[in-house]
This record gives sequence, structure tokens and C-alpha cells, in this order.
Amino acid sequence: MSFLSLTLLKAKQFRNSRLFKIYVMFSVISVVNFDNRKGHMNIILAGCNLDYGTISAFTDKKDDKDRLTPETIAAAYARISRDPRPVQELRSLAAGEVEKARQSNRNIVFEMGHSSIAEHAVFNIDFLGVSRLLVEEIERSRLASYTEKSQRYVTLTDDYVIPEEVREAGIEAVFSDTIGAQNRFYHKLYDRLRAHVFAKHREMAQEEKNRLLLEGWAKEDARYVISLATETQLGMTINARSAELMIRRLASSPLAEARECSRRLYEITGTLTPSLVRYIEPTDFDRLTKRELRETAVRLAKEGKGKVRPCAEDEAVVLVYATPEADDRIAALLLHSSSYLSLGECLGLVAGMSFPEKEAVVKTALRHMRPYDAVLREFEAVDLHFELTVSASCFAQLKRHRMATLTCQDYNPGLGVTVPPAVCEAGLEKDFREIIALTEESYDRIKKVRPEAAAYVLTNAHRRRVFLKLNARELYHVARLRGDRYAQWDIRCTATRMTELGKEVMPLTLILAAGKDSFPECFGRLFGTACAG
Repeated sequence: MSFLSLTLLKAKQFRNSRLFKIYVMFSVISVVNFDNRKGHMNIILAGCNLDYGTISAFTDKKDDKDRLTPETIAAAYARISRDPRPVQELRSLAAGEVEKARQSNRNIVFEMGHSSIAEHAVFNIDFLGVSRLLVEEIERSRLASYTEKSQRYVTLTDDYVIPEEVREAGIEAVFSDTIGAQNRFYHKLYDRLRAHVFAKHREMAQEEKNRLLLEGWAKEDARYVISLATETQLGMTINARSAELMIRRLASSPLAEARECSRRLYEITGTLTPSLVRYIEPTDFDRLTKRELRETAVRLAKEGKGKVRPCAEDEAVVLVYATPEADDRIAALLLHSSSYLSLGECLGLVAGMSFPEKEAVVKTALRHMRPYDAVLREFEAVDLHFELTVSASCFAQLKRHRMATLTCQDYNPGLGVTVPPAVCEAGLEKDFREIIALTEESYDRIKKVRPEAAAYVLTNAHRRRVFLKLNARELYHVARLRGDRYAQWDIRCTATRMTELGKEVMPLTLILAAGKDSFPECFGRLFGTACAG
């Protein structure tokens, strides 16, 4: 029996529903060019993202909607390892027996511990009316994809979140007055910066196509004065395994907004995939570990008794560790993956090489690169550890590099603020710092009564210390994307300095690390020829 015939047979039980039309339509699409001759490649579309509103418009019965779950895909794929039948047949059977599929998932994921099965169920989730501070917590999850409303391109509309903690403590007026002052200054700042940017780049401004770019430069600098309570929106794609972990982490947060977010996330994912999203209650590990570590640090370091010194510019990026003899390790590993020699033999071979000989090995690995190519995976074998002191605006971009290891302290007004150079050029630094002073007075008042919510009132200019561990391959990516001349200036300065420090300790490994705009020139110096593409 063909897969299409089997699909139609299993669909008889709901052939009169609108869902039947969708089911057959996607089954037919999925078997175009189907050929089950032995040894013949066959790649089938098993499913794809559909807007849930579109699906709901095709279904008018509750039993139809119960079938609209990614659990059946997960259950079918779970059976691949032990069931000899073709996977498309397994999917068809699972789609026709949702409750059996769910029970199978429970057994495999939670009884047998094969949690990766839950990764086959994927959600697209909208977040609206959430604060910038909450988004930082949401985006801690590495294995998800995010697109956030950008304060660089969208003009602020004065919407902000008033934390439940602030309402309960009776300090809502202080909070709202402060954010109102920040937002009023934002609009004044944007108007003045827009005029300044257009005057500074008069020739660019003559062309209509450049005006949005110039307005974006003004917006991205004006945003430094708005708060972390500012409302934003976010689109997220995440699998069920990561969603379950996110729900549990948010539920353990001291912030009421995060706990409410956890509850709502569970409502939409747990209802749709009850066999995959189950363990959502915070454990003692989730709730207590960070708090107890903070108490330990206070006790040992007597934290809070001394005043924190503002971070100087030359202290903002500090390389605290790099893999020893990184260039030798990279050269050896490149030889190792390209030969039958043991790693010990390759290390010994490289140890006897001259610098030009080592350089020749590394250059061979880079010779055919183009600005859009990633360096080989061998470059992941050496690490760099940085301590960075960054503004909230810079951190918002830094946190997107999720394959690196990123840990952070709380925002700390004692570290000072990052003032955009354009603000100083436009003669507004004094006004800017007055708003910062007002903000920090309110921060101190809120912190005395509800310390967990005090960060909401801080601005995008306020700083925190972070630890960042990344391998050389990831630093190439950071340099290419964030060191480019079109990158936002704050993170461009950070990425450029990181790359400079990295090149000091591993000059061969990072010999071609550069912003996308300067990559062709760097390539030309290295190889004496133009870079194509």
C-alpha cells in the first residue's frame, strides 16, 4: 500500500472535517516524487510551521483541534530507533492515535530519559507587553531563536511595565515619575540628535535612501536614556524540551513578571503538548542556588561596605585567560583532522616547525574563505575568557551570541554609565547626566524596599560586569558581525577590543579575524590577492 493510500485510510475517521482537507493537502505535498526503491534517496516534508490562527480557521470542532499537536511528530520520530516501518508510516499512525502517541512520549521522555525526543516539537511564540528586563531572562535560553523589537529602528511610544513589586510597595509614583522624565528626555534627545546627525552627515542626508539610516543612528543613541522597564515585543521559536526548562527557570525568578510569564507559557505549551512539557515547578536548585551563592559572596567579600569605582575605558574589556600555545594547538589539530597521525604526533610535528611553517598550515585553512564563511571547526579547540563592563544596550546585543558562555552580575550604578559620543557632541551631556542622577535616586529608594525590582528603573546606559568565554571560531564570528563599520558603535568598540587582545595571544589563529567591511583588505594583506565574493 502506498503512503498516500495509507494516509487516506487513516484519515477516514475525520474525513468530513476541515482538518481532513489540511491533512490530505500536506500528505500529498509531502510525498511528491515519492519513490521507495531500495537505495533511492527520499526526503519528505514531515511538517512545517503554520500560523495557529490559520489552522483554527479551518477547524470548527474541538476534536479536530485536539489533533493539532506536534506531539505526534515527536512520537513518530521516537519510534524510528526500534520500529522497522518507514518513518512516514509511523507519522501517519501517530497522527491517527494522538493519545497513544502521548503515552509513548511520556514513557520515552520521562520514564526512559530520552529527552531529546521533545526537541522534535517546536513552538512559535509571541511575547507582547513585556519589559526589556524580562527579555534578558527569556533570552538566557540558548537553544531558541529570537527576534526582538529594536529600539534602534522603532521610535519609543512611552509604554512601560510597572512591576507588581513596585505597586505592592506603594512606590508607583516614584517609579512612574522617573520613567516619565526619562521618556520626555528621550524625545527631546532624539529630536536634537536627529538634527545633529543630519548636519554632521550632510552629504549622506541628501539622498533619500540614507535618511532612515541616519534617523536610526539618532534613535540608537537616544535610547540610552530609557529604562529597562520599557515595553517591547519578541518572537521566539523554541522546542518543547527548551520550553519546559524556560518555564521552570522563569517560575523560580524573584521577579513577579517572570513568574507570570512562566505561567502563561505553560498555559499555551502544556495544553498543546501535555506529554512533553510536564516538569515546570521550580526545584530548590532553581530557587535557592543563586541566592545562597550571593549570600556567600557578600559574607566573604564584605560586599557593599566599599563604594564601587566607575569603570575606566581601558578596563571595559579585559582578557583574563587564553589557551596556552593556542597557535600550535590549532596547527596541530588542522593536521590531525587531515591525516592519520595521532594528536600527540601532530603536536610533536608542530613543535619542530618554524613560525613561517606554522603560518603556512593556518593560511591553508583560510585561503579560500570569503566574508560569509565560518572558519573550520578545529578553531573551536582554543578559548578566550574576557571580563567585560558593558552598558545595557551593549549587553542586549552581546547576549545574542548564545553559543558562547555568558554569565553576568546585576546592573550596578556604581560602575557609571555609557554616554553616547553624539550626546556630548550635541551639547546634551549635562542634561543626560541629570536624568541619570534622578534615575539613581529612584533606584536607591526602590532598592531599599524591593531590591529585586530596582533594576527596572535603570537605563540602557547603566552598566554591568559580565564574563564571556568563547572559542576562536566564535570570536571570528563576533569580529565579523560586531566589528563591522555598520555595527552599532557600542558593541563595535567592545568587539574590536576583544579581537585586538585575542590577536596578541594567538596571532596565527586569529590572523583573519576582522569586521565584514575590512575582511577583504585583511585577506589581501595576508594572501597578496583580492578576496572574491
